[in-house]
Amino acid sequence: MEITVPTKKGYLADKYSKHAAPAHKMDGRPNLSFPITVSDLPAATKTWAFTLVDFDAVPVSGFVWIHWLGANIPANITTLPENASLSNDVAFVQGSNSTAGRLIGQPDIFQSHRYIGPTPPDKDHAYTLTVYALDTELNLQDGYWLNEFLKAIKGHVLAKQKITLLGRA
Repeated sequence: MEITVPTKKGYLADKYSKHAAPAHKMDGRPNLSFPITVSDLPAATKTWAFTLVDFDAVPVSGFVWIHWLGANIPANITTLPENASLSNDVAFVQGSNSTAGRLIGQPDIFQSHRYIGPTPPDKDHAYTLTVYALDTELNLQDGYWLNEFLKAIKGHVLAKQKITLLGRA
């Protein structure tokens, strides 16, 4: 299985991160999601899912920052297009990002259940995108939590692939 995300010199394009134009931000946070293309999914794949997390956020926030969670993308859809998080061009369920937690403040449900782009505050960060090929559709609803996702995929992962996306400070 392979994952492709457009990058420029190894970095996620500015329009998907803290350097996005104001039109691609909500409350100062980038919300234009980048496209994800998967290939060579195992033959038995029914759906695929993904997580986008920032382990470099631990020294800054004290926890791994969740930027985007998506599940139940049909196997016949091999490209999640740009802005899929907001556009509804592809039907899939999206989980809660780290703005949904009470530590960040009063969550805005619209923002907290979609893509929230990289905004590294201290230095360039490495963001981990993990794609899972699954043999089933998961029993998850919009706003699910990462721990619920990890429990739901147990015994259903046919393949798993990770790539690192750099975000510019």
